Amino acid sequence: MNSNNIAKTVHDYRKLAGLSQQTLAKLAGVGKTAVFDIEKGKETVQLNTLLKVLDILNIQIKLVTPA
Repeated sequence: MNSNNIAKTVHDYRKLAGLSQQTLAKLAGVGKTAVFDIEKGKETVQLNTLLKVLDILNIQIKLVTPA
């Protein structure tokens, strides 16, 4: 999954949950800018920050390593 797919997924799930970027950021304990950056597909967002946001939205990710 690339950053654009993650951005669209986070945006769509946030909208489905009826949350603003500010509310999602507050619930996740991150800055509003972080949510904005995630939804814009910025690749500089820290993994820990992304995981907090995904957790609030009940989005699970699966890491697959090469065989």
